[in-house]
Amino acid sequence: MADEANRTAFIEIQGRMIETTGKLKQVQTQIRNKETEKKRAYLTLEELKQLSDDTNTYKAIGRTFVLEPKAVLMNEQEQKLKDGETAIASLQTSKEYLEKHMAEVENNLRELLQQDPGLARQIMTM
Repeated sequence: MADEANRTAFIEIQGRMIETTGKLKQVQTQIRNKETEKKRAYLTLEELKQLSDDTNTYKAIGRTFVLEPKAVLMNEQEQKLKDGETAIASLQTSKEYLEKHMAEVENNLRELLQQDPGLARQIMTM
């Protein structure tokens, strides 16, 4: 009876571990994407700063380019930069939470396997 309860607990903990790992990878991917967007906005902003104010600047909309004032494009890039920073900060908080949750799940799994060495042997034979 206790063996079956431990086996059920193991399956539940394993499921939580897989779920948390997936969420953690997803958050890490989102962070990388936001960092790329932020860097692109920064580089574009730096290039725009080098241009004179009377230079014709164009904004890409799909496959079309639309004439826009330099100030409008700079404001858009600055906003993208700020949005990227806030999104990355939020995602970092989520990542830290998921890492703590993952450590907790690993601890629970370790305790379960130490509590029932027979279960550990069964898992190793699978």
